[in-house]
Amino acid sequence: MTTFVLKTIKQAKKLIISVIGFIVLLTGLAMIVLPGPAVVVIPIGLGILASEFIWAKKILKRVKSNASNMKEWIRKK
Repeated sequence: MTTFVLKTIKQAKKLIISVIGFIVLLTGLAMIVLPGPAVVVIPIGLGILASEFIWAKKILKRVKSNASNMKEWIRKK
């Protein structure tokens, strides 16, 4: 019984984090065409999702790498 409850709590936590992460990510994606700081909100959404999903962690790593490369490119100019 105890393992069932722990498994259910773990699944509920994953579901809540997933819903919040996707809402933040979709809000950020909408901000690409709507007014708002999409460049800030999208990585936050990916960061939330990365706590539960490997695919989001990989995308977040790529976004961070691209941001770092862009930062260096801007400094050189």
